[in-house]
This record gives sequence, C-alpha cells and structure tokens, in this order.
Amino acid sequence: MRTFLVIAEHPGLAEAIRAALNPAAYRVIHRLNLDEAEPLLAHGLVQVCALDLDLSNIQGVWLIEKLHRRSAKIPVIVFTANKTWEWEEEAYLKGVTHILGKPVRARMLNAVLTRLWDAPAATPPSPAADTAFCTSAAAAPPASNAGPNPNQTWEALRDFSAILTHSLDSEALLKQFLLLLREILGVNRAAIFLRPAPAALGSPREESRRLRSAAAVGLPQGLLDHLELSLEEGIGGQLVRSGRILRRQSEETRNDIGTAKEFEILGAQVAVPVLDRENLIGVAVFDGRITGEPLSNHELELIFHLLEQLGLAIKNIWLHDQVTANNEMMADVLRELSSACVVVSRDLAILHANKAARRLFARPGPRSGDLEFTDLPQLLGGKIYQVLKTGTAVETFKYEPEGEPRRQVFSINVVPFQRHDSLLPTAALLVVEDLTQSEQLRQLEIEASNLRLVKTMADRIAHEVGNALVPLSTHQQVLAERYKDPEFRASLDVALADGVKRISRLTSQMRFLARDSLVSPQAFPLAPLIEEAYAEAQKYQPGKTARLKCEDAGKPIIVTGDRPALKHALSEIILNALQSNPADPQIGIRLLENALGGSYAPNLNIEIKDNGTGFTPEVAGKVAAPFFTTRNVGLGLGLTVSQRIIETHHGKMEIVPSQTGEHGVVRISLPQELPSTTPPAEKVKN
Repeated sequence: MRTFLVIAEHPGLAEAIRAALNPAAYRVIHRLNLDEAEPLLAHGLVQVCALDLDLSNIQGVWLIEKLHRRSAKIPVIVFTANKTWEWEEEAYLKGVTHILGKPVRARMLNAVLTRLWDAPAATPPSPAADTAFCTSAAAAPPASNAGPNPNQTWEALRDFSAILTHSLDSEALLKQFLLLLREILGVNRAAIFLRPAPAALGSPREESRRLRSAAAVGLPQGLLDHLELSLEEGIGGQLVRSGRILRRQSEETRNDIGTAKEFEILGAQVAVPVLDRENLIGVAVFDGRITGEPLSNHELELIFHLLEQLGLAIKNIWLHDQVTANNEMMADVLRELSSACVVVSRDLAILHANKAARRLFARPGPRSGDLEFTDLPQLLGGKIYQVLKTGTAVETFKYEPEGEPRRQVFSINVVPFQRHDSLLPTAALLVVEDLTQSEQLRQLEIEASNLRLVKTMADRIAHEVGNALVPLSTHQQVLAERYKDPEFRASLDVALADGVKRISRLTSQMRFLARDSLVSPQAFPLAPLIEEAYAEAQKYQPGKTARLKCEDAGKPIIVTGDRPALKHALSEIILNALQSNPADPQIGIRLLENALGGSYAPNLNIEIKDNGTGFTPEVAGKVAAPFFTTRNVGLGLGLTVSQRIIETHHGKMEIVPSQTGEHGVVRISLPQELPSTTPPAEKVKN
C-alpha cells in the first residue's frame, strides 16, 4: 500500500482524492501545512504528495520549493482552480510532476498515478541527435553494431544545459554556446555578430543596420573591435536577401568582392544567419575544424536550428532588458515623487513604496526599512482591500490622521492595476498627496480675503450710514431753536424719511445677503409681486414720469419661492433700471413661460429692460460683483443681493451687454416649482 500525502488548508481535497482511489492500494493522509507533514517527509513514509495551490502568484511556487528541500525525490501533483501559464511553467521547472485542475476527476488521477509507477524506460536518442551533441561525423570513431552510447548523450545534454545559466546575458550565452561547439565539433574560429538591442521605452531613434561582435573564439579582440558587418552589403546583406547558409566558395561570394573580403578578414569558411523566426538579428561565421576538416551539411543544419533558438532567446533577453529598464525608470520616477506612492499586490504584499511613503507610514523601531501592509492606517488599508476585491477605483478623498500633534490633511487616490484577461486587478496603487501646507495657505487666504471683505464692508457701511445721518445730525443741532418753524418741521420730516429708507434698504441687503437657504417658500402670482417691487423701487427713485409696462401673455403666472426675498431682488433690479435714466425712466418687463435657459432649464424667463444707455461689456461682467458701483452713492450691493436671492431659488441672473444705441437688459430665469430638496447656496465670491 502506497501513502498519498495531501497538503491543503481544507479537508475537501483529501476527501475527494480518497473517494477517487482504491483504498486497498492507497492510504490518503491529510495535513494542513508542511510543518505538520514534516515527520512523514523526513522518514520517507510518503510515496506521492498532492498540493492544493493557487498558481496565479509566487506563493504556490514557494511552497513547492520548500517541499522539495525537505524531500527532493517525491513525486508532486498540484491541484489548482486558478493558474496562469507563467506560474504553471515555473511550477514544472521546480519539479512538479503533474498539474491537474479542480475538481478531482477519478479517471484522470488514476491514469496519472498508473503512468507514474509504470513509466517505461527512456528511449535512446536517434543517431542524428547523437551526432549533434556527441561528436562530429568526421571525428567520430567508426560506428559499431552496439549503437550510440547513452551515457555520452546525457553527458552532452548536461554540458549543453550550462548555457541556460546565462539566460539573461546575451553575450555570455553566445560565448558559452561557441565554447560548447568548439568542444563538441572542434571548431577552429567562430564569431557571432548581433544588431544593437532596441532602446528602452520605444526610443524614436532610427533602427541600426550595423552588426557588432557579441561573442567569438579563436579571433583577436582587437580585430573584432574595429570590424562591423552590415545588413546592406557584404555577408550580412547576402544573408538578409537569401536567408540561408552562405559558404566562402559559393558563387554568391565569388561575385561579391565585399563578401569575399569579409570572409578573408575573419578567416571564416561559412556564415549562418541568426533568426528569431521573423527577422535576421545576427550573423554567425565559422571556420573549419581544428583538424582542418570542413563542417558537414548536416552539422551546419543543426547549428542553424540551434542558432534560431538562440535568436529567440536573445530577443527575449532584449525584451527583458527593456522591461527592466522601463521598470527601473518608473521606480526612479515614483521614488523621487513628493507624493507617497505604494503598490500593493492581491496578497496584500507591498511591491513598491517610495521614499515619501516610507517617511509617512514606516513605524519607528529596529525593524528594517521595508514597508508592510500592516504599517498603513486602517482606513487606507480598507480602501486598498476594497479596490483589490472589486476592481473599482476609489474616488479621491481627503484624509486627516487621528492622534497627530498637528493637523495634517492628505488627498488619497487608490487606482487598480488590471490586466485585460483578468476580472480582478493584480495590484493597487495608493497615491497620498500632502495637502497640509496648501490647506493652511488656502485657509490663510480665506481669512485674509474675509478680513479684506470685512474692511471694505465696514468702510462702505460706515460711509452709507454716515450719509444717512448727516441730514439728521444737522436738523438735530437746530431742533431746539426752530422746532416751531413749519418749514423746519417739513425739512426734518423729509430728512427722517430719507434716512430711514436708506438704513432700511441697507438692513434688508445685509439680511438677504446672509441667508443660505429659503426661509418660507410658498406659491404666489408673479404679476402683483412685480407691481409691489416697482412701488418699492420708486421709494428710492421717485419720478412722476416713470412708467412700467408688463407683458404676461394674458394669463396669471404662479411661482413658488420666498416671496419677500424675490420682491427685494426684483425691486433692486427695477431701481437700477430707474436710475439708468432719471429724467424719463421707462421700464419694460416681459414674462415668458416654458423657456429654456442654458443648463438650468427653467420654466420661466423674466426680462427687465430700461431706456438708459445699457451696460458695456466690461461693466456687465462686474456689475453683480460686491461693492461695484458706477455712482457716487450707495454700497454697490443691490445687484449682488439680487443675484444671491435668484441663485438660492435655483435660478440665474444675466446682465446683457449692450451694443451702441441699445438699452439695458437684465434676464432672470426661475423654476416655477422648486426641487424637493433645497441645498444651501454657495457663498458669494469675495
């Protein structure tokens, strides 16, 4: 009976394997991890092992390595529900026997185990393969009836695998390959010329057509340093055009002086193209053997195919170098950013953290400078976990750490890194921008702006109140002497009325300017409100010839809103219209229902037109600003307060610039019904 060890976090896999196998032939033992399985592995009590792994990350490969360090000869079968080809390939390279998908299929598992125990002996390699890796056809001893020696073949394969240790260094890889060819075939001289590696980040520089020496044996380095081949002419040009092996004695070489000259300088007898199955990336030149014999056609054919595989390997090395250079550049960019940048993988491991992130999140203590996921604040860690699980970026938000001696403000952005073939992101990028200083500067600017506003307002209010009090003060000084004078009492009455009106208007402006929302919205007809607003405006600009014409399409119009506020807004606009032509003011008001007004899409347009000179484009852009006035009296808050009230009603006020000879026009857009919720209006810009 064989012992079948199952290492899995849950017993479900062990139960499925136990049900699939013959209990008389296999004893299935379940362990949660390698530590629990250590006694069985250490004493050699296990004949086969099954692992429950996720082959979409490196964690599974690490577990395979740990298992083989404890028991190198045990067959390993991996069961997985999630895998990618990169980690599946890595698992096989680490010694996994089979990789099976979940759920467990009984027939498949039994077939795998049967082949595992009853594997046939290795078939001896063919004579052709033995010729490539053992000895050359000319140098080999006479063939005997015993056939090729398997030990020599395996020895040659072991030696040839040594070049794989240089799989990330093209020059070392090619050098080792040439040395191996010299050892196997006895090549006298050999050199390989390559095109320059592509520049990182797809540099726009022109592709080079020159070939420089990448590896050589039997040739002086000084010669190779000063010799280049070209894809336009000579040996390189011939191979580009033909794509096949070129000999020194061929007709093509004899008819091309440049090609013959390069063969002569290199002391070579044959040139072989180095292809990547698409393009020619290099040229390999060879002399005959050290015994003076030429290489056979069969040997050159094998060399051609080996060089083709090497060409693919070199192309992969170039791509790897490009990716490495790009990653290093991006890491340098992230490292030097003033914002903290942290890249977190799906298994919550920190893949990258720049200097700013380490300064911000690293905990003080004897631990190394590597940042861990647990070092991040709980709120930020939760946002990262949310992005990794949902694949949806988190909207930028502000974050203020708790328990800090001074107030700090950060802007947080979490973005997923997602492949096209994956439903969930492979990693998430956390970007933390320190807004503390900018927030402090913004707050200081707001406070300074508010102070400037208070100063201006105090100056204007003091001036306006002073103007209203001057007549009253003058009358008060002579009140005792002239109180019985009828003319004096009439003048005092006028002064009191004028002062009260001015101060009342100022008080109303301040009150409506301070409101952030509607006080008492109600439905009311608009026409009577316009009449009342006109009468209110006439108190401040009386004129016997003033006329009002209102066009309402012959039917009553109902509006919902704060009636006193809208009355004040309209009276301020009408007062401005009356003041535009004090000698003969004429006001025209037109009401239009169901008219669209830009993005606001209101249900009502109110157009107020005077017979004055209108607004120039420059004045039209400033007239609604606080404290802007073209007159010597007043605060310059009339149209500002009107605009504030209209915007609180979700409407819009437009000051129309006038062309030469045109009159002033103010357009108001209002909804006839307010939205169900009325958010506070934004504060007036200072």
